[in-house]
Amino acid sequence: MHPGSLSCSAPRHEKDGAFSPTHAPPPCLSPTPASTTFSTLKLSSLHSPQHNATQRNALRELTPDPSPRAAMAAAEGAGEPELVSIPATPRGLSTPEGQSTPPVRRGAAAALASGAGTPVRRVVEGLRGYLEEVGHLTRLNPQDAWLPITESRSGNARYAAFHSLNAGLGFQALLLPLAFPCLGWSWGIISLTVAYFWQLYTLWILVKLHEAVPGRRYNRYVELAQAAFGEKLGVWLALFPTIYLSAGTATALILVGGETMKLFYQIVCGPLCSPSPISTVEWYLVFTSLSIILSQLPNLNSIAGISLIGGATAIMYCTMSWVLSVSQQRPPAISYEPVKYTSFGSSLFATLNALGIIAFAFRGHNLALEIQATMPSTFKHPAHVSMWRGAKVAYLLIAMCIFPVAIGGYWAYGNMVPPGGMLTAIYVFHSHDIPRALLAATFLLVVFNCLSSFQIYSMPVFDSFEAFYTGRTNRPCSVWVRSGFRVFYGFISLFIGVALPFLSSLAGLLGGLTLPVTFAYPCFMWICIKKPERFSFSWYLNWGLALLGTAFSVASSVGGVWSIINTGMKLKFFKPN
Repeated sequence: MHPGSLSCSAPRHEKDGAFSPTHAPPPCLSPTPASTTFSTLKLSSLHSPQHNATQRNALRELTPDPSPRAAMAAAEGAGEPELVSIPATPRGLSTPEGQSTPPVRRGAAAALASGAGTPVRRVVEGLRGYLEEVGHLTRLNPQDAWLPITESRSGNARYAAFHSLNAGLGFQALLLPLAFPCLGWSWGIISLTVAYFWQLYTLWILVKLHEAVPGRRYNRYVELAQAAFGEKLGVWLALFPTIYLSAGTATALILVGGETMKLFYQIVCGPLCSPSPISTVEWYLVFTSLSIILSQLPNLNSIAGISLIGGATAIMYCTMSWVLSVSQQRPPAISYEPVKYTSFGSSLFATLNALGIIAFAFRGHNLALEIQATMPSTFKHPAHVSMWRGAKVAYLLIAMCIFPVAIGGYWAYGNMVPPGGMLTAIYVFHSHDIPRALLAATFLLVVFNCLSSFQIYSMPVFDSFEAFYTGRTNRPCSVWVRSGFRVFYGFISLFIGVALPFLSSLAGLLGGLTLPVTFAYPCFMWICIKKPERFSFSWYLNWGLALLGTAFSVASSVGGVWSIINTGMKLKFFKPN
């Protein structure tokens, strides 16, 4: 008997199916401490004959003792008085002398005591794991399984890096040295740095808002704008800029790619070229045909390899452009003095134009949600984690390209940078100094990048075509219908580029209208959806960036109008430059 315990002996007999004591229990053999009063009160209920018999049978079945002495004790237990020991409340963490630690129940007995092995507990645990694996109980639109952006959700961080790099780095980076003659060294570098981190922050906002509302994924930029600004206002604010950034960029890629193919042909052919070479429009047609062939891949995930090629070629030609420029002798009449203008208005609009060149170099925000929509999302592994991991890698590589191009290009050419940017400068100043193989390789890389960028920038337009078709017919597009849409879109883009060449004069005006997609709308969306506390740091930051981005967009559009008025615009049809 353990010291400090309560010991009582009570013989029990069964009569007429009920249990009743034959005599009152004897007094306790040892005094009970005050801490065991609760145990004493429960003695009659915990150690009734029925309870003890049931407990003995259950324990005999769960933990049988094979020894003969145990078997005899079990057989005689029903008629023998039972000695019950209820330990007192422990006074410390260690076991007192003379006592032993009670044996730990294992196996079925432990499972029965804890409840972990019960069927209900197993069902609950399995259901909880299933819900965590499935995710946020997202309400899926059945039509999404038919559309090219959301048809495949097997994307990952690598695919996100490929797509983000292909969408975020392009031929616009080669125009960055044009901003420095007006801004100068200091303000040019400061403006480029501020714009880079600004657009990186707004990209982070878009990634976080993709699943900001439980049970809903905003797979397209317009959908997120509708959730933030309302159904009608969201469409009115976001539809035109996103369409222009997709279709307008595709048209520009046809023009740039066709002209670069022509230059590549001239460099490779050299003096052996035919006296009647292929015209520029015919090169546009060649480029468009190649783009249409590549566009037959069904969905956004299927062009991950093409995006990898596009991103790699962009890094290569950006690096080659500034390395070849810096390694050659600079023009003799080079100057780094900021350009002086005769009037304040001219200086102001030139500065706005330079800032617009820097802002236009950062692109791809209109595709961020579409790229993230290709990824699976669960409660344990949400899509924004993989998306942001891939985007960080992509934009680190972008920074390693645009800063050397801007700084190295301005150092190599100064105020003599031609309007065409780095490629034109290399061709004009160093076509006889650089080996033709290197020059041709640079132009060929630009062609590959334009072909790859055409695919990812055209995907939202393909998605819109197929969404309209599936919404009307309630069935997915067949292979022939899908191919027909893409062939039609490719040749429509070619027609616009050839028939309306003066649209390049409207680039400043139209580009100013698209700047909020990158620099302003994401901040407004964060305020409308997340609702940060008033006068907090997040509240001030997002309101400040949103208003500044809107003002910059308006100023850039006004600058585009001023440029049209100042330089004039010739309405030429079917006469591309």
